[in-house]
This record gives sequence, C-alpha cells and structure tokens, in this order.
Amino acid sequence: MLNFIAWRIGRAVLTILLVLMACFVAIRMAGSPVDVLYPDGATPEQIEQLEQQWGLDRSLPVQFGLYVANLARGDFGVSIIERRPVTEVYGEKLKPTLQLAGLALLIGIAFGIPLGVIAALKRGRPVARLAMSAAFLGYAVPHFIIAIILILIFGYHLNWLPSTGAETPAHFILPAVTLALPLIAAIARYMRSTMLDVMNQDFVRTARAKGVVEPRVITLHVMRNAMLPLITVLGLEIAGLINGSLIIETVFSWPGLGKVLTGSVTRRDFPVLQFGVVAYAAAVVAINFAVDLLYAVTDPRVRVES
Repeated sequence: MLNFIAWRIGRAVLTILLVLMACFVAIRMAGSPVDVLYPDGATPEQIEQLEQQWGLDRSLPVQFGLYVANLARGDFGVSIIERRPVTEVYGEKLKPTLQLAGLALLIGIAFGIPLGVIAALKRGRPVARLAMSAAFLGYAVPHFIIAIILILIFGYHLNWLPSTGAETPAHFILPAVTLALPLIAAIARYMRSTMLDVMNQDFVRTARAKGVVEPRVITLHVMRNAMLPLITVLGLEIAGLINGSLIIETVFSWPGLGKVLTGSVTRRDFPVLQFGVVAYAAAVVAINFAVDLLYAVTDPRVRVES
C-alpha cells in the first residue's frame, strides 16, 4: 500500500508540473500584460521597467525555475492587474463555486442513482427505454448548449428564473441543473449497467433460490455490490464537474473561480492564471487519487500494486 501511495503521489506531482509547464509557455506566447495595462501603447522605458518588475525580461527556463521555487515555499505570486496575492483573488470566489458544484453533485446523485435502478429493474419496458434515451441525450449534449436552452426557455421566454448572478436561491437553479444533467445521465447509465451485471451473478441467484424476498435481494445483494464500482464513476464525474464549472460560470455570470480564471486569460494576468491552472489540475489529480485509494480500501478483491 505504501508503494502504491508513493507511486501515485510522484505521478501526481509530475502531472501537475507538466500541466504548469505547458500553461507557463502558452500564456507567454499569447502576449504581454503590458499590452493590457497600456492599450494605447507604452514607451520602451515603461516596458523595460515593468518587465524587470515582473521578471519577464529573463529567459523562460529561468522564469519557470523561479516560479516553481516560489511555489515550493508557498509563494503563489501577486496579481499583475490587482496588485494583491493571487490566493486572496481566488479565496474571495471559492465559496460560490463550491456551493454551485456541491448542489449539482447532490442533484446528480439524488436523481441519477434512482433513475439507473429503475432502468435496470424495468429493463426492456418503455419506461426504461425512455429513461436511458434521456440519459444518453443528457450525456451527449455539451454543458453550454444545455445552458443556452435553459436560459432561453426559463429565463427569457417564461421569465421564471434569473439567468445571471448569485444573489438569491433562485439564481442557483439554472446553473446547478445545467451542471447536474450530464452527471445524472452518467450515473444512471453506469448504475443500470452495473446492476444488470450483478443481477446475473451466482450469489444473486442463490439468494433467490433460498427464498429471500425480491426487495431484500435488490437492496442487500444487488444494489450494495453495484454501488462499489460507482465510486470510480463519481470520482471521474466530479473531476468533470470542476472543468464544466468553468464554462457554466462564464455563461451564467456566476461570481466564482471560473470567472476569475477566464478573466485572467483576457487580461494576461500570468500569476492568477498560473495559480488557477495549478489549483484545478491539483484538484483533479487529488480526486482521482482519492478514488483509487478508496476503491482499493473498500474492495478487498482489488490488488494494489505499485
């Protein structure tokens, strides 16, 4: 187990470094923050002074090495545009993002698991086909398309729900549902598949042969064993939820981390963008690591190798 954890941590650190390196080079190829701060043009003296202040006059390998060294000391940099630590910039917007993602996750689990169970138990019937068709559609349509459709129907034509901001509980409905729909579809499809697989196992047939009532067979034998593989799917979908929130927060003008990250791209705020990329990459890697570890701990049949 220790070898497994050490191997996973080493691979996670390497992944984050590679992502950071790609981001570091790409954003500097897009242009200089001086062009944003001085849209009408800056004098050579001003450009030289600002580049020296931000360390942009040095070579890319030197800049990257200094940035990684600062990261190791816990120094994540200062926003070029706002002139304050990037941790403060993101810290102010963390709560709305966590609230939105958490609500979407709850909706996805609350509707996805029952929908998958119904589709498995009623397989071959019209209700099961309808449920899986809806799930396939929800999984195939991109987040931003769902967002636009919901905004047009409920925000524009019916005028039932607000489509921008986060002032009241009603503001949570459209963005949370938009994030949750693909999650519901993924959970439902996988839950149905795993339940059908478990229902054909010998121990389920044995339980029925012993006279165990069907509701008890379904709850204690089928669903209990079908839920375990769902851990992996939930981990992957949570990682997808993090990525999807970037787009959704922009579409709905949600005051969260996604808005900060996309804004740093247009303003070429290197430290803010770099920290955002590192934070999102670390979150995805940490979720995948936690899923692998939890799956290995909860299922004794899993053989953990380094």
